Amino acid sequence: MRVVVGLERILSDQIGLLKGKRVGLVVNPTSVTPELAHAIDLFHAHTEIDLKAIFGPEHGARGDVQYMVDVGEEHDARTGLKVHSLYGKTKESLKPTAKMLEDVDVMVVDIQDIGSRYYTYVYTMSYCMEAAAAFGKEVIVLDRPNPLNGNAVEGNLLNRPLQSFVGRYPIPTRHGMTPGELAQLFNDEFGIGCKLTVVPMRGWNREMWFDQTELPWVIPSPNMPTLETATVYPGMCLLEGTNVSEGRGTTKPFEFVGAPWIDAYALAGALTDEKLPGVRFRPHYFLPTWDKHKGERCGGVQLHLTDRNAFKSYVTGIAVVKHLRRLGQQHAHTKAGAAGEAKTFDWRREEYEFENKELAIDLLLGRHEIRRAIEVDRPLSEIEASWKDELEAFVKMRKKYLLY
Repeated sequence: MRVVVGLERILSDQIGLLKGKRVGLVVNPTSVTPELAHAIDLFHAHTEIDLKAIFGPEHGARGDVQYMVDVGEEHDARTGLKVHSLYGKTKESLKPTAKMLEDVDVMVVDIQDIGSRYYTYVYTMSYCMEAAAAFGKEVIVLDRPNPLNGNAVEGNLLNRPLQSFVGRYPIPTRHGMTPGELAQLFNDEFGIGCKLTVVPMRGWNREMWFDQTELPWVIPSPNMPTLETATVYPGMCLLEGTNVSEGRGTTKPFEFVGAPWIDAYALAGALTDEKLPGVRFRPHYFLPTWDKHKGERCGGVQLHLTDRNAFKSYVTGIAVVKHLRRLGQQHAHTKAGAAGEAKTFDWRREEYEFENKELAIDLLLGRHEIRRAIEVDRPLSEIEASWKDELEAFVKMRKKYLLY
């Protein structure tokens, strides 16, 4: 049986939540019914909904803006409504202002998450919740599935000093929760305290992957084309914290990884020797059409999933970073003093998601100690064991917020 998402439910049997209220809608391209009708158009046409404004997260309300590119203020071409950007040029732009909310009584949030701590839409939701608490507004979250299922959790919790837009709260890398469940957790555990209503789904259970919901996959961001991309993302997004290509500018972002100085066969062999579950590594060469190493021949690997339930995305990502760094060091040593020396592995040094005081890799990992463990080449088993207790504590804590 097909899953019924929160958007369908509020329009069919919970419209009373919106009657007599001025509505602001926080959406992106995923905010659709199974028939692919968009929430903006449905709310605007509904005689009992007074839609006043639209709010666009990273990538924009209509989803046409690339990662870490600021989204400007505009008017929606179809409805003529004001579209407020919640991803501008500064960190302050992430939260709705009093002026943005002056004609709004309730903010309705309907965006598909992908189940990883780095993915920013749930933090846009949290900023909306904070603004609602500050300015006396309500928040309604229309729930959608966790595409990676709701049981699997993985990784360490974020340390508070490393809070950023790719990790605002101490949750694990793969949290196994829906947006509505996270909203409740954020509101209660982290002291937001807004007036919050979650409209739950019908028919979703925690064992379900997205392709078992009978819902259409609408790309939630420009570099998240498939469920398989989302499956590898909790680990392979770590490459954003390096100068190695994570496959942007190719047809397989986050499934391809590489750099001009990498021996593809050496990397594939090293990763195969780790005997990581649910995945195989194929030597691969590619030329990114944009982003890192644009137009340069990169050696690397493609990840081929063999068992997504056994696959440990975060541990796999750490393994990939470890071996890229080791091979980069070997390359630097053998090329030392050579004319026209090629680049070698390095951590990303420039500003990342409005932060410039910490390395991007530390913001993504959520803990300095894991980056240091990678630098001294500690065994994967030792790194994974380091978060066992805190992950177990999170799993117990989250139980009271689970809706399914």
